[in-house]
Amino acid sequence: MRLLRFARSPLEIVLLERRSDYRCAGVAYHRDGNPWGHAFNIQAGRMSAFREDVHDFIRWANSEADREDWPAPWAGTTFTEGGPAPRRIFQNYLIDRLAEARREACPGVVLVEADGEAVDMEVRSSGVDVTVRHFSLNSADKGSRGGQSREATVLFADRVVLATGLELREPPYAAEVLDHESFVRNPYSEAGVRKLMTLPPGATVAIVGSVLSAYDSAGLLLRQGHTGKIHLVSRTGTVFRTYPADHEHEVVRLPCPKTLLEPYLDRQEFLARVRSAWEAACSTVVREHPGIHPTVVAERVAKAWEPHLPKAIELIPSAELRWLLDEFGTAIAAFRVGAVEYTMEVIERAMHPADGTVQLVVGKVAGIKPTESGGLTVSVDAGNGTRSIETDLVISHFSRESDYGRVGQPLWKNLLRRGMAVPHGRTGRGLEVDGRGALLGPGGEAVGPLFAVGVLREGDEIVRNGRTGAFTFNLAAIKNHSIAVAAHVIETLEPGGDALAESLAEYYARSSNIKEVERVEFEEAVTLEVRRMATRTRSDREIKDSRLDSCIRAAGELPNLSMDTSRRDRLMRAVVNRAAVERLTDISVTPKQLRRQLGIANS
Repeated sequence: MRLLRFARSPLEIVLLERRSDYRCAGVAYHRDGNPWGHAFNIQAGRMSAFREDVHDFIRWANSEADREDWPAPWAGTTFTEGGPAPRRIFQNYLIDRLAEARREACPGVVLVEADGEAVDMEVRSSGVDVTVRHFSLNSADKGSRGGQSREATVLFADRVVLATGLELREPPYAAEVLDHESFVRNPYSEAGVRKLMTLPPGATVAIVGSVLSAYDSAGLLLRQGHTGKIHLVSRTGTVFRTYPADHEHEVVRLPCPKTLLEPYLDRQEFLARVRSAWEAACSTVVREHPGIHPTVVAERVAKAWEPHLPKAIELIPSAELRWLLDEFGTAIAAFRVGAVEYTMEVIERAMHPADGTVQLVVGKVAGIKPTESGGLTVSVDAGNGTRSIETDLVISHFSRESDYGRVGQPLWKNLLRRGMAVPHGRTGRGLEVDGRGALLGPGGEAVGPLFAVGVLREGDEIVRNGRTGAFTFNLAAIKNHSIAVAAHVIETLEPGGDALAESLAEYYARSSNIKEVERVEFEEAVTLEVRRMATRTRSDREIKDSRLDSCIRAAGELPNLSMDTSRRDRLMRAVVNRAAVERLTDISVTPKQLRRQLGIANS
């Protein structure tokens, strides 16, 4: 969508999808794996695809969505900013917004939707050869290419954006039962959902995990009247909190916790410092922000610490950093995000009585074995001994593989083998990328015109931006990645775009010499570019684009840079665009604050 919006000259975008049912949906939102009872973890008002248009999803759901086949109560729901919404409708939302971006693109800017699996790539001097298995075009795109379909096709691309999403990790404890009829490996698959929907109500169930995805399965069973025991097996015993009904995302300012910037000695000493600083920060929020609900104080502190974490992380040895992330990853995620009442109320109600339907079992799953009766036995190492749970069904929640050295997909095996991708060294999560999302090779150099979006950048988000929990790869991160990568790709495809890099560096080095009058003109240009990038209709974008060109031509000369007018205007355009991207992706403010800062709050 961002490429379609940003491009001003002819561009062909091939959107390649390995699974056709995942198109515009992925594992999180596709209809076959998300029954109507699966709601967004966060409020519907935070699900807009556009950070600068925070209420877009709500507007679509209330006034544009086709509700013809929606069941009660969703069919009659008026969606609110703080309320729930079913996850499966997000696929329709993205389909509609992608179609709109396609219609409103500039002449010559086209989208080709293709099915197939990218299995290998080779960087050429002029671009990238992408090897695709089972390549075929969607019916709407077959006219231009004849609808070819082969076992393997090589597509040439000037630029490649990798947005491959979560990778599945095979659980070692379930090696004996992966194909067992009583074991659900992927509860977000059509087969997995069917198994849960047809389970006898009195059956005993074990769900491996106690985080938000586990609540989906437990909630699905409970909402259809399940009466048998449901065991949530969790290594840490972490239970997520419920957002208050009037919860809104907010950013508070806290001073840098100085103790986190002391030299790292050992785990015990470091954890003691963190706990002390954390408790002090929570007390500060409670004291200075009495209006903040107690259940979200931890979220406010975790967000406020983000700008300070990169410096603190620099002091931690890589091996220790990896251990800390592995050991406390779930707890960090629970501090950083909660879940809406719609999801949590049915779980909490079933957990409260001493003999409630849902029970939390704290311990590590040591193994799962079949029983003679056709069920499964789950062995849990609880620290003080092993507990065995006899079950009729075991649900193993989507355990993602964050170490790309262990991902089994052929694309990643080949990219790592060729040195075109490198697992993130400091964290072991995601890949090495630069600040603009370009993939880096073993020597830290850019390996070609390859860019990453989403979970591929998890480790980099941690060490570069201090992001924690799911915020390293969730929708908020994807929105920002998409803006920055699309803008950078468009910039490098402009005539002479690559050659502008040196001039840009020189410009930034001397930008302190800009005169005040030129700063005012520059600010006006950046404001226009922000609004152009945030505009959905082509006609409005063209008007802003024309005004921006006039503004740039009227601006003063760049400091100490002599060049012809055409090159100077292209350089100024790139500088203005980069400044606009920085503002659109500013994570120090909420989307609502961003709109006010950008002057588009009432547009």
